[in-house]
Amino acid sequence: MRQANSQFRSLPQESLGPGIDSGTAFTSVCINTAIYLPWLVSQCLQNRVIFKRAVLDHILDATSLGFHPAGKVDLIVNCTGLMASMLGGVEDKSVVPARGQIVIVRNEIGKMVDVSGTDDGDGEACYIMARAAGGGTILGGSYQKGSWESQPDPNLAIRIMKRAVRMCPELTNGRKGIEYLDIIRHGVGLRPVREGGTRIEKERIRGIWVVHNYGAGGAGYQSSYGCAQAAVDLIEEVHGIRSQL
Repeated sequence: MRQANSQFRSLPQESLGPGIDSGTAFTSVCINTAIYLPWLVSQCLQNRVIFKRAVLDHILDATSLGFHPAGKVDLIVNCTGLMASMLGGVEDKSVVPARGQIVIVRNEIGKMVDVSGTDDGDGEACYIMARAAGGGTILGGSYQKGSWESQPDPNLAIRIMKRAVRMCPELTNGRKGIEYLDIIRHGVGLRPVREGGTRIEKERIRGIWVVHNYGAGGAGYQSSYGCAQAAVDLIEEVHGIRSQL
């Protein structure tokens, strides 16, 4: 515990920028999703998972589209995220998008910076995340709840870049102006936020057991292992129930 605490420190007031009341620094992690997600797929393939693509109108369509090589499906794990709000048999209207917009630039500053709010409204945020292994640096962002817009907003992108450069001049090597940023691309993602928190529970739909695991919002990577273990526990409960029948 002492070692963990030694990595956490309060920043002196004189080192903070205008309008910032307090600050802390600590060691953390940043996942390069472009590497992490293919690695997860490789782990599934090594464990003989079969991947198939299909469009489902109802959760139980997964039992009749030849997904299982044995031809019989007696349990479905539902990780449909945002589409849990529309999928037949689920239609969880408490799931809504929280739109996030980012700018990815070529600048390995080697640190992450985040502030608690901005002067541009509650739906906007200011954070910087340097991805490992040449993944660029992410400048964010926004948290626009209820927005389904999938295309970048140019005006929001300018505000994001201005806030980031103001907070971290190293992004442009000390030169003033967002025109000195080396932009890789603009991105938009819709976080699957669920009112009341992540849904991890089991239920029977027309005689088929369904284990739900969705609605983690923007905390999907952080909470993925814990949520997965909770879902596995429910699957084992279902197997126990079936074995007693």
